[in-house]
Amino acid sequence: MFSSLSSWWSPPTPAPTGEKYDPTNPKMNPLNPQGLKPCCACPETKSARDACFLQHGGEGGECAELLTKHVECMRSLGFQI
Repeated sequence: MFSSLSSWWSPPTPAPTGEKYDPTNPKMNPLNPQGLKPCCACPETKSARDACFLQHGGEGGECAELLTKHVECMRSLGFQI
């Protein structure tokens, strides 16, 4: 009876043994059904982060919030950052 409920709280099924985890493979990573590669994922947060680093140089913490948003976006697609 509780087996179907416990599956809701379980993490996604890992890749079969012997195969390396590939976040771009929709069969291994249901969070990324389009199979986006890291370079193409989260373009909005990536461009804002890059513009901030180019403008402020990455020192002083001006870009910390944008960096955090980009990392959260990447993790939401199953990338291990």
